[in-house]
Amino acid sequence: MSELILITGGAGFIGRHLARTLLGKGHRVRALDSLIEQVHGSDDKRPSLDPEVEFQKGDVRDADAVARALRGVDSVVHLAAEVGVGQSMYAVDRYVSVNDHGTAILFQALIEQPVRRVVVASSMSIYGEGLYRSAGGRLVEDVVRQPRTAASQSWDPLDEAGRPLAPVPTPEAKRPALASVYAITKYVQERLTLTLAPAYGMEGVALRLWNVYGPGQALSNPYTGVLAIFASRLLNGQPPMIFEDGLQRRDFVHVEDVAQAFLLALEHPQAAGGVFNIASGVDRTVQEVAELLAGAMGRRSIAPEITGKARAGDIRHCIADIGLARRQIGFAPRTDFIEGLAELAEWVARQQAEDRVQQARGELEARGLVA
Repeated sequence: MSELILITGGAGFIGRHLARTLLGKGHRVRALDSLIEQVHGSDDKRPSLDPEVEFQKGDVRDADAVARALRGVDSVVHLAAEVGVGQSMYAVDRYVSVNDHGTAILFQALIEQPVRRVVVASSMSIYGEGLYRSAGGRLVEDVVRQPRTAASQSWDPLDEAGRPLAPVPTPEAKRPALASVYAITKYVQERLTLTLAPAYGMEGVALRLWNVYGPGQALSNPYTGVLAIFASRLLNGQPPMIFEDGLQRRDFVHVEDVAQAFLLALEHPQAAGGVFNIASGVDRTVQEVAELLAGAMGRRSIAPEITGKARAGDIRHCIADIGLARRQIGFAPRTDFIEGLAELAEWVARQQAEDRVQQARGELEARGLVA
């Protein structure tokens, strides 16, 4: 059944891909976006959305703008958010205002104009450190890394006997461990959605997204996804900057697979009330990913810069268990990572990007958030 679907933050990276996916399924799409300069640049023209998308410029914290955007809408995908673990640790008021107050404004309007279903973009960051297994086989879900005080200390979390814990796939049942302001705000977004939607006769769904990548990500935003940051550095002939030792593990999921996950979350009957991990199900070290991207971009000679320093709020390992999303809503990531990198490299080669990574690092260091 065709619906009119509102995407908050709909002119962003995921929003643009999702809009095309929804249009391809016969839905109508309205996008609400404030077009902040950090993501969209200073050009105030209509963003590069499909011409069939109805675009409304407005801030999710503006009650009048949100009420206008909701008129006649059947379902909502809530993507509007400030994104960036590092920046969230010093731009605290901005992140809490946009992410949490913005979500509150959205639901205040939804009380008066309820819809069938609200799907919110949550984040793997809410897990903090992922699930681990001890050398003795015990699962450990409350891992907290201690700051290193000597270069000889392990970057990996250790058990009581000083042995490294091994990361294992993290399911949705793991207790949250909120290690950054960003993680706190995403968890609040998630809980507001899953609490308020059913209270007012709507269905709520939360998708916990892992590291999303693909063509169209903001290359000049130093707080965007790590692959876009690496691509911007390589495009400008600079080495990707990697914190810690580069052996931290992450799961990278293509934006088209994420768009399909949102479609399933909107349409599948069993999605209602659920929380689902959305990832590829394959983890890699950050150093390996940087080297693969350099090769895809023809910059293999540019080795990544391993800083040996840690950022406040960062986690060591968090890898995804996507079994629940597979079983319950039929989510099946299809994009091969090497093919996805080739596609990203081809797109990046046609772009221009301002490398702001050193500036962002300076901001963190000035506040004592890198050590």
